[in-house]
Amino acid sequence: MIIHPSPIFNRNAGLSPLLKGWLMVLCTLLPLSAQAQRSLERGYASITEERSRNMMEFLADDLLEGRDAGMRGGQLAARYITSLLREWGVAPLPGEWNKQGNEKLLTNLSYMQPFDVAQLTKPDRGPWQVHPDSIAKVKERGAHRLRHLNNLLAYIPGKRTDEWVIVGAHYDHEGTFPDIADDGIYNGADDNASGVVAVLQMARAFVMSGEQPEHSVIFAFWDGEEKGLLGSRHFVANCKFIDKVKCYLNFDMIGRGPADNPKLVSYFFTESHPAFGEWLTRDLRERGWCFEPSLRPWDNPVGGSDNGSFARKGVPIIWYHTEGHPDYTRPSDTADKINYRKMTDICRASFLTGWKMANEKAY
Repeated sequence: MIIHPSPIFNRNAGLSPLLKGWLMVLCTLLPLSAQAQRSLERGYASITEERSRNMMEFLADDLLEGRDAGMRGGQLAARYITSLLREWGVAPLPGEWNKQGNEKLLTNLSYMQPFDVAQLTKPDRGPWQVHPDSIAKVKERGAHRLRHLNNLLAYIPGKRTDEWVIVGAHYDHEGTFPDIADDGIYNGADDNASGVVAVLQMARAFVMSGEQPEHSVIFAFWDGEEKGLLGSRHFVANCKFIDKVKCYLNFDMIGRGPADNPKLVSYFFTESHPAFGEWLTRDLRERGWCFEPSLRPWDNPVGGSDNGSFARKGVPIIWYHTEGHPDYTRPSDTADKINYRKMTDICRASFLTGWKMANEKAY
């Protein structure tokens, strides 16, 4: 029998060039992988229940008067959100944002993407719409009510500039109704201060990781959702890179749950991307969070919340949602009723989801 030398190891020559090459690759990849894992864990550890509670108690306080879109309480919420982003070093999203159709473009002024909305007919609860005309023209047409709204847009730049990931939640709520005898302030703790907390926790966790993601990540806070997804619809209509968005991750009501199933988290995702469901299943098995997800693959996820604005543009979506409860859109949706452990675990899970969205090449 003639024994041919192994192409990988030759006892006379030592390591073959092929094996040397593989060892060099492994020596390069292993430290990077370990470093990436350490970065991930740093970000993950920064998400705390105490921070969730502190942010929630401010956003759902009576001081903010129910965060009605375009009103004083909503503007206070916007200032609070942007002050945290600035403190953490999360930059405003650069670019040109068209304030109103044919008006001058605003460039790199702040975190705010301003837009105007009009309610053209009575009654007061009638539909609102983003209006492309100037305020003067809308007034000439006899609009019933006009408001100035602001999306808030921040980002962490990625190593690649050709693809984006967006994480978002609406920060507006119903405002106040003085004709209600006992309490006319709709604080909107679950709807949707809880979602705002999640996006803020994620933004800070990405910063605390110390690792630049592969893809740029936008952290968006939508205005006017309660009036018809106005903020997210305006964003996608004016976003020049919408075809470069790999995925949109949405939060709307993640702080409560049904009384008969308090651990429930409905996890909606685009059906053609099964990896979204596999990620959460694997991470839950490894981390042991206190919630129980119900995976909801959806072939056309255009309803429910701001995810619909992106799904209509063909963007794959994920939406965390803990379902309704008796306090939904009532003054009794207050911070003291939030399940902070569950909400914070959802923040942790979503950070891992967002990390994969921002760093994996294909899914």
